[in-house]
This record gives sequence, C-alpha cells and structure tokens, in this order.
Amino acid sequence: MNNSLQKKHGFSYARYGYYFSIPFILAFLIFNLYPTLYTVVLGFTDSKGLGNITFHILKDDPWKNFRAILKAPTFILSLKNTFVLWILNFIPQITLALILTAWFTSRRNKIKGQGFFKVVFYMPNIITAASVAVLFNALFGYPKGPVNDLLVNMGLRDSTTYFMNSASTTRGIVAFIQFWMWYGYTMIILVSGVLGINPEIYEAAEIDGANDRQIFFQITIPNLRTILTYTLITSLIGGLSMYDIPKMLNNGNPNNSTLTATMFIYNQSFQGSYMYARGAAASMILFLIIAALSAVVFFLMRDRK
Repeated sequence: MNNSLQKKHGFSYARYGYYFSIPFILAFLIFNLYPTLYTVVLGFTDSKGLGNITFHILKDDPWKNFRAILKAPTFILSLKNTFVLWILNFIPQITLALILTAWFTSRRNKIKGQGFFKVVFYMPNIITAASVAVLFNALFGYPKGPVNDLLVNMGLRDSTTYFMNSASTTRGIVAFIQFWMWYGYTMIILVSGVLGINPEIYEAAEIDGANDRQIFFQITIPNLRTILTYTLITSLIGGLSMYDIPKMLNNGNPNNSTLTATMFIYNQSFQGSYMYARGAAASMILFLIIAALSAVVFFLMRDRK
C-alpha cells in the first residue's frame, strides 16, 4: 500500500539511501581508490626524491623497479621476518581464542561474570599499538627496567640484560605483543559465531549423550568454518602489514631481525633517497602476496559439500 502510494505521487524514499552513501563514496574515491591507483602507476615510473612531483613512465623497462625489489636481500629478509612474526603470534592467538570460546559458550558450565572477563580480555585491543610498544620498551629497558629489576631481585640473573640486543628475544616480544593485543578480538568474533549456531543442534547432541569435547570439535568448529576463514584472512592481512609495533619497539633491530615488509616499504619511500617508485613496487608485490595467500585460504576453507 505504501509503495503504491509513493509511486502514485512520484515520490520514493529509496533515493535518500543514495544521498547518504555519497560521503562514503567520495571518501573512498579520494582516500582509498585514488592513492591505490596512484601507487600502481608509480611502480612503473622513475619517481624519486622528496618534493619532486615530476616522473616518467619506464617505457623501455617497465618492470625495472619490481626486479630491483625482488633482488634486494633486505626485502627478502623483511618478508621472512614478517611471516615468522605472524606465525609466532597467530598460532597462540587462535589457540587461546578457541579455548576461551569453548569456555564462554559451554552450555553445561555456566561461567559467572562473563561480561567482565570478555571486557578484560578485549581491552588490550583498544589500546593504540604505539602506546603498547612504548610500554614494553620501558618494561624491558636497559640498564634499568621493571623486568630487569624483577629478575635480578629474584636471583634469576646476576646482572641486567639488554633484551633488545637479542634477535630471538626481540622477535618474541613483538610476537607476544601482537598476540596479547588481538586474542581478545578473535575470541569475541568466535563467540559471536557460536551464538549464531542453531541451539537445537546442541540440544540434539546433548540428548544423544555427546560430551563437551565432542560438541566443540564435531559441532562448533565445523559450523564456524566461515568465521574461522574471516579470522584467518583478517589476521593474515594484519600480520603481513605489521608496522607500528616493531617500528616503535626497536626500529626493526637488532640486525633487521624484526624488519617487516611494510617497514621496508617505508624505508624505501621516505628515508634515504626517497625512492617512491621502488616503494610503490614493493607495495604491489606485498599486495599480490596477500591476495594469493588469501585465495589459498579461501580454497582450503571452502565448503566441500
């Protein structure tokens, strides 16, 4: 009745939806699509130098910047570091998130104060990464710092230790920070997915005598395939784009052991010779790597029914 009345008077509220979407479309075109396309173009140019807005397309050898990046040992090292740091934080992150999800969504063990625990676990995610990096830098400070003082006072060490001078220790700290900041977010996503599963399935399983372990692995996990795919993809994108934590913590040191791909891109573009073209080429290579790995994840996690 309302639709026919609107058509009769030549008036439709549908157009207002398009009006409200205009700010987002403009923001996307200006701040997302245009920079992305501009970066793609820069990768095939000789753009170089701060303030130099003139550049030329490399017509004779358009793939020059890409070959230079792929041959750069520092870029290969940054990719290895990025994958290592992502794996070191993602495995414990998804493991703990699944354990907490099973704990919070157990139908037999009613956990009191769930809201409080969820807030506490999620809270690290709302703290800015730069602030967390500065905090941990202070905690592991040398020669004086809370961690050093605690270890010496407990008699575990005879003298203070420069933690940030060890590649393995620094990697461990970076991975722990990433894990600590994001496990709560992953848990909330998984809990939301569990709450969307039809409760009749759980009731039928309980009637059939299934225990908590069987319910979790044979009902919950299979029904969380889509949510797990989303979690894995977003973690992959975020992990391979890691920048602020290793940058603020120790600037990729020692010996570039925590130098990530995005830090390499930043160094190429905004330090030294300001090689914008090579930084753009490295960005596109990283984008293609993320796209390819995302496609692999979608293929492996697809519904095989």
